[in-house]
Amino acid sequence: MSSGAVTVSLEDLKNGNVSFETLEEAFGPESLGVIIVKDVPSVFLELRHRLLSYSSYLGNLPEYRLEKIENPAAKYLTGWSRGKETLKNGQVDTLKGSFYANCAFYVDPSLSCTKPTAEFSTKNFPEYLSPNLWPGDTTIPGFKETFEDLCRLIIDTGVLVARACDRYAEKEIPEYKPGYLEHVVRTSTTTKARLLHYFPADPKVADDKKEENDDDWCATHLDHGCLTGLTSAMFINETRQIPAVPMGYAYNPRYLPTLGELPSSPDPTAGLYIQSRSGETVQVKIPRDCIAFQTGEALERITKGKFKAVPHFVRGVQPGVASGEDEGGKIARNTLAVFTQPNLEEIVDSEQGITFGEFARGIVEKNTTK
Repeated sequence: MSSGAVTVSLEDLKNGNVSFETLEEAFGPESLGVIIVKDVPSVFLELRHRLLSYSSYLGNLPEYRLEKIENPAAKYLTGWSRGKETLKNGQVDTLKGSFYANCAFYVDPSLSCTKPTAEFSTKNFPEYLSPNLWPGDTTIPGFKETFEDLCRLIIDTGVLVARACDRYAEKEIPEYKPGYLEHVVRTSTTTKARLLHYFPADPKVADDKKEENDDDWCATHLDHGCLTGLTSAMFINETRQIPAVPMGYAYNPRYLPTLGELPSSPDPTAGLYIQSRSGETVQVKIPRDCIAFQTGEALERITKGKFKAVPHFVRGVQPGVASGEDEGGKIARNTLAVFTQPNLEEIVDSEQGITFGEFARGIVEKNTTK
């Protein structure tokens, strides 16, 4: 199946014109747990193209440069990582590389991570209290600027989606705190963003994986935040466009050249898949000029189950499926996810008194290698 996700306009979100029926269709118990926002600012397309191009540049940097922006002490939840995540079958995932950054800059440009609390410190929770590690402007010019600008735009849009959810929750959930989800998204210094680079598939590895489950590309999981903002994926033929910093760029231009984007995925089966409430596996396709938001576990808890977290997985591009001029090319898939999350001390489960920090700590322990 292809996308059955609900689409709304940015203008309707701004004006409070998204109906409760639409929200239930998008996020409710029978939904796919995804809403797509159209008519976003035109600068979004430019920022998306540049940052997703930079994902290929980043993934192809020499190992010694990537090591400088790895942070094992923070369980790789800041900076670069590859092969540090385990799939449901216990195998280490080397099919993708990722770059995590804290989005505390959204609240305060001087912050590189959230501030310590009495319960959570750099010592006992470095996953959220370690400063960002950026590739320098002499390595990838404009990376930090582009990353932050795109994340701000996505979070701005997430605030409006949260506001719509609040309107619904205030009517449907007894004792719901007015404006709570918008407050969480707008004021959070623990929101994380993850720039993903799915490396071109190795034919030998792909042959070994043919009999394995689809979700071994990226194990089926729930996001543990509130709303995850997603860009559409960008597919790049890295054989025809080698993503290496061009010679002559030593004089630190503002940006590197963007890479050409394939008009569509060369493998129609690659992309984001959701396990629907009825047990179907549904492929969701996000238009390039839109931002999608999918539901996480914190949202489900905050709304007492009115809105459901969405189980999902990602399938990469398999070798040998490309056609036409891209046949035989090494096809990479790049995308950005922004996980809007409560501050560490915010309550996500009022009945059990669980804070987001307590909840997130358990998730991190489960998902990272020892």
